[in-house]
Amino acid sequence: MNMTFTMPALGPLMPEILLVCMAVFLIIVDLIYPRNRELLTQITLMASVGLIAILLNQDSATTFGGMFIVDPYSIFFKIICLGGTAITALLSRQYLDVEGIREGEYYSLMMFSVVGMMVMVSATDLIVVYLGLELMALSVYCLVGLLKSDSRSNEAAVKYFLMGGFSSAILLFGISLLYGLTGTTGLTEIANYCSETNILANPALLAGFALVLSGFCFKIGAAPFHFWTPDIYQGAPSSMSAFMSVVPKAAGFAVLGRFLITGFPELHGNWDMLIAAIALLSMAIGNIVALSQRNIKRMLAYSSIAHVGYALLGFLPGTTEGYSASMSYLFIYGFMNMGAFAIVILFCTSDNRRESLDDYKGLAKRNPIAALLMLIFMFSLAGIPPTAGFIGKFYLLKSALAAGYTYTVLIALVFSAISAYFYLRLVRYMYMEDPQDEFTATYSPGLTAALAISTLGVIGIGILPGSLLSWASKALIGL
Repeated sequence: MNMTFTMPALGPLMPEILLVCMAVFLIIVDLIYPRNRELLTQITLMASVGLIAILLNQDSATTFGGMFIVDPYSIFFKIICLGGTAITALLSRQYLDVEGIREGEYYSLMMFSVVGMMVMVSATDLIVVYLGLELMALSVYCLVGLLKSDSRSNEAAVKYFLMGGFSSAILLFGISLLYGLTGTTGLTEIANYCSETNILANPALLAGFALVLSGFCFKIGAAPFHFWTPDIYQGAPSSMSAFMSVVPKAAGFAVLGRFLITGFPELHGNWDMLIAAIALLSMAIGNIVALSQRNIKRMLAYSSIAHVGYALLGFLPGTTEGYSASMSYLFIYGFMNMGAFAIVILFCTSDNRRESLDDYKGLAKRNPIAALLMLIFMFSLAGIPPTAGFIGKFYLLKSALAAGYTYTVLIALVFSAISAYFYLRLVRYMYMEDPQDEFTATYSPGLTAALAISTLGVIGIGILPGSLLSWASKALIGL
């Protein structure tokens, strides 16, 4: 395998190199002047998007012996990762001031984690996937524990580290089995091997596939590998809960999609039912357990598990329509979930983090604008038209129904109806209950911008979804 380290060979990696350089720079400068890092972070993220836009106008580019590829599929998910990180940075400034978190280490770790995700979505080799995944995971472990004086944050970081390390071991064991049997860790080469052999007659190969799939399901928070999600979301800084609910999930779905589509297309007739079972179990656990939650971050955590189940429905048909529906749904989910967490951060103070559902009683009388925005995000998460959440669910269910998964779609509709209860319960609290406490919200410029972007995304895509669906479909052509 010919690997050259010339500048042309590093061209596809320029966005990642830029982010790494800025992450290191922020750590060094933070020792001298630990303030005002948001602007540098946003400039770097926008510059990375610009570099990706340049690559978008070119044909697919590979480097490092074909183990790293920049194609329309990876670019789609890189845009989600960078966009989600940019929104997180916007809503973080106010929260960091409230909690007293140092900006330099916060934004630096965030950029390191994004680099890991971008490596993951461009990887065509399982070893490169693992390297990107661990860079992302180690950075997020640290970010979860940044509230050093908060026992919940410390506990969440330790739990996430231990369970994350266990899942990484499972993933790595699965990769080692696949390598031992096929002689390669490249997804294309694995697919070639599988096309020439009877996969179902090889239990070790199936075990390797199942272990790798389990590792990826842990990273996206799919049931039954979801147990870490509610405790970590509740204990982590709220801005990190928003970040984890969107950005790492999108990267995990990108890797899972490439693994299934490129590595094991021959097994689609078998893994589709396994994915269906994981999807339905995720919807069941996420929606049913969320009914009893009184902490809004735990409710959104179980909600995220359910939405992973919805997004997995697009994998069942094995068609461009299905995969593009999943990709579009992940894009939409970023806006509505980021917006919901932004409202949580809006009312957070050093004395009271306002995470109980009871804190939102009578919000429409105290702060009608915030109540209206939260209503829009809850309606979108519940899949109520004309929001983007409805459009996303509609195309997911439509693609699965067209492929003959009728009973799966009917069960998904039932769980979607169940989810409306806990989303609309919050709306009832805001509009039909009397205020229990008097508090004001501080709309910082960054948080205001994050709310505006999220709201425009939810409403705009809900009214005009065609461009997003077309982009997602085109991104799959090379794959």
